[in-house]
This record gives sequence, structure tokens and C-alpha cells, in this order.
Amino acid sequence: MPIESAPIPKATLPELDVPFWAWAVVAFSVMMIYVVTMENGALLGSMAETLHEFFHDGRHIVAVPCH
Repeated sequence: MPIESAPIPKATLPELDVPFWAWAVVAFSVMMIYVVTMENGALLGSMAETLHEFFHDGRHIVAVPCH
């Protein structure tokens, strides 16, 4: 005769209501991280050299290679 076990309750996550502005802040932050760390001309075109020089020392401070 098989041994019956108690049913395992399902874990449920609470429903989160994340406001639109929070998603917008996350998207903007990710875009800025890309521009500061990786942009070398593919996205910004003629402004790329200016931004590269502007963020050059900052990249080295956070250990992101840029050349």
C-alpha cells in the first residue's frame, strides 16, 4: 500500500504594480551606462569623439577599458 503524502502548497509571488516612471528610469539608466562605458561612435556619430573624451577618465576609474 503506497504512503500518501500531504499536498505541497504552491508558492505564489505577490503581484507587483510597478509604475511607468520606474521602468522609464531603468531604461534611461541602462542607456546611460551604455553611453558612458561602451559608446565609441556607432550610436552617436559625430558627437562620439567629444563624449569619448568627456567620459575617458571616468571609464578608467570604473575599470572599463576604452582603448
